[in-house]
Amino acid sequence: MSIVSAVTPAESCNLSVVVLHGPNLNLLGLREPEIYGATTLERIDARLIELGKSLNAAVQSFQSNHEGAIVDVIHAARDRHQGIVINAGAYTHTSIAIRDAISAVQIPTVEVHLSNIYKREEFRHHSYLASIVVGQISGFGANSYYLGLQALVAHLEGLN
Repeated sequence: MSIVSAVTPAESCNLSVVVLHGPNLNLLGLREPEIYGATTLERIDARLIELGKSLNAAVQSFQSNHEGAIVDVIHAARDRHQGIVINAGAYTHTSIAIRDAISAVQIPTVEVHLSNIYKREEFRHHSYLASIVVGQISGFGANSYYLGLQALVAHLEGLN
């Protein structure tokens, strides 16, 4: 099941950003809240919308449990968005396809994770995305998304 939520009208904003949520993130609030927190994906998206408005950035979000669907949205972002915030979930550690899609579109991207992936199982310590993204934020729960959006907008505006 994919969730797409359009937010701030793009014509009223200077920037457009797509936020991508990978597999199992549709279960936030239910799935292992001791690791991922109690905040739902819907709440995260609503907060990203509000934050985007304050940053003069239109935000669109997309969630999928399917690698190819995420790749398709990354490809489509080339003509629609100036930036990407991505929590690729488990695909962070396994997907060369998502890594190559981000590299191919050459859109500034920030990688985010709710948990600190470097304090978890060894297999989570490697990110296929890390070497091609602007930056990586992990371990701050839902705030990782908000910090990621703020950092991306600052980067796009040449403020960092």
